[in-house]
Amino acid sequence: MPNPLLPIRISDLRLIKGDRPVLGGVDLMIDTPGITVIMGPNGAGKSLLLRCLHGLIKPDQGHITLGQLKVPESRSWQAMVFQQPVLLRRTVLQNLAFAAPELAKSSPQRLLQALDAVNLAELVDQPARMLSGGEQQRLSLARALLSKPALLLLDEATASLDPASVLLIESLLKAQSAQGTKVILVSHDQGQARRMADEVVFISNGQVAEQGPAQEFFTSPETPMAQAYLAGELLF
Repeated sequence: MPNPLLPIRISDLRLIKGDRPVLGGVDLMIDTPGITVIMGPNGAGKSLLLRCLHGLIKPDQGHITLGQLKVPESRSWQAMVFQQPVLLRRTVLQNLAFAAPELAKSSPQRLLQALDAVNLAELVDQPARMLSGGEQQRLSLARALLSKPALLLLDEATASLDPASVLLIESLLKAQSAQGTKVILVSHDQGQARRMADEVVFISNGQVAEQGPAQEFFTSPETPMAQAYLAGELLF
């Protein structure tokens, strides 16, 4: 079944903070399934672009369409996981039940299965905010996947997590992608991008500097900025 939110088309997207353009005319089309990793130096606009896609920020100029939908109409098909988990002051299970109340009533076993998938089944009654960082992020991912999103956005979702949590989250993302969900992941971790990406979008100075298949990007980047970034040089 075709993904209803593909292709994603972004045209002349501009965002200004204060008197400084932080997105300076982004033109981008993402039309392939799989996992797209957005990379670039700090301050390039990666996270802001993701928030515009999810409707958390309204750009000052430009257009975004996802399939045949504009951003507000696409929200029910989307889910997003942030770098810092946003959890309620409730138990692990209650956090899932709050996110999916109808499912909690009609099929509570689904919630337990979702927790089992992220290795949290034994912590259902624990206060969510007392979990470790990796456990909290796994709970956030389980909550996001409950809606079976067509588009899953992740903003540095595994930054600073323990290796076991990173491995589990990456495995879940690959499995979700194989089921038809389009995954767009912002990551500063080149190792992770090499493991995960089917496609790379490289952003610099608020614009798309390069886009292409991951293997080509990592073996023969076209732009001097991407070449310097992959070489580990400091970019400003």
